[in-house]
Amino acid sequence: MEFDGTPLVFRSDALGRGFTDHELRAARRSRELLAVRPGAYVRAADLARLDSVAQHRLAVLAAASACPDAVVSHVSAAVLHGIAVWAVPLRRVHSTLDRASGGKITTRRHVHVARLPAEVIVVVDGVPVTAPARTIVDLARTTPFESAVVSGDNALATGLVTPEDLEDALVRCRGRRGAARAAAFMDGRSESVGESRSRVLIHRARLPAPEPQRDLFDGDSWIGRVDFWFEGERAVGEFDGLGKYAEHLRPGQTTEQAVIEEKLREDRIRTAGYGVARWGWRELSTPEEVVRRLRRAFG
Repeated sequence: MEFDGTPLVFRSDALGRGFTDHELRAARRSRELLAVRPGAYVRAADLARLDSVAQHRLAVLAAASACPDAVVSHVSAAVLHGIAVWAVPLRRVHSTLDRASGGKITTRRHVHVARLPAEVIVVVDGVPVTAPARTIVDLARTTPFESAVVSGDNALATGLVTPEDLEDALVRCRGRRGAARAAAFMDGRSESVGESRSRVLIHRARLPAPEPQRDLFDGDSWIGRVDFWFEGERAVGEFDGLGKYAEHLRPGQTTEQAVIEEKLREDRIRTAGYGVARWGWRELSTPEEVVRRLRRAFG
């Protein structure tokens, strides 16, 4: 069964292009087409190429076509805005109705109810969605602190929201417990999910708060920019993500050369009298190891 390359296939569109219900049922039986919701399908080959976030986006678009009165919100809105999400379930599509009651949770949908003035609604891909700042505040009050900070940091870093936008959204949502604490911790200087999670880990361990993305000097000589700078401890923290070296290669530079240059940069930092601690994704799952490395660097 051939379509025009659009991952999401609606029954009404397929019928309008000459396909029959019999052909659609046959494609589903053979699992060439998979149901996203009744009347909305995706090719199995297309779905296999999508990660969980991209798959959720398809589910959001399919659900929105069936519920035009609902405004996509919470993690589903974050996905449509392109905001990073971490450790937030994507099984259900989240939307909000502008009313006082009538919320519900089903296998595929979570319908919230709340006051939604027109100014907090925008349109993304033809779908009504809560504005980025409102989306972050909704996440801050309904998801764990660490997850909310990851999304908030990313929204600030990409310029989708400003601290003033978040403050305004908080005022509009007064009484939403937990949101203000997470929003106050968000920082657009974090450049990755790993750096955001690292800041939360450091905060929870009651270690001194670092300055993200600090330019470091040895006298008048610039050494480089470090992920975390601990002023009182004269120490540096570096998060090594999987793509840290490959994503920032100069034209003609190999990953091996980038790793060697990073080692030389670390040597310069140590020679200048600063302690250095490094960690990666594996260490984030064992916070005590990150804390141990930082304390050693402080010492």
